[in-house]
Amino acid sequence: MNKGFTLLEIIVVIVILGIMSTLAATQYTKMVEKSRGAEARVIVGSIRTNEAVMRLQSGACSSAIVDVGIGSDYPSACSSTHYFSYNIFATGTSNAFTAVATRCTVSGKIPNYATAGMITLLTNFDNGADTWTLQAPY
Repeated sequence: MNKGFTLLEIIVVIVILGIMSTLAATQYTKMVEKSRGAEARVIVGSIRTNEAVMRLQSGACSSAIVDVGIGSDYPSACSSTHYFSYNIFATGTSNAFTAVATRCTVSGKIPNYATAGMITLLTNFDNGADTWTLQAPY
């Protein structure tokens, strides 16, 4: 009586391992992309906090990244060290602004989905409303 595995059994095990590793790799890339989105939401939240401080000090919101203490740490253009670019837009009143984090698609940072994602926070200090809009996998 021979002991060991047949060629068919070994091939079946290799196919099963290949399928499992493919599924694991796709789940891993999704998890990494979601963590990048979570980091961007934290940074947009810190922009909101800095805008609130600026509004209390000067009486108006700013539409410049450097004015709210973010500056070169979180660039308004894609860079080699960040996966998102950040911008602030005035919304017509001195008590409201929109902060936007846009997913970079240059410098080898192409996400593995069809469209570039975006995280938007619209804040109105008059009524205390924060409106988050998440696009793509975020």
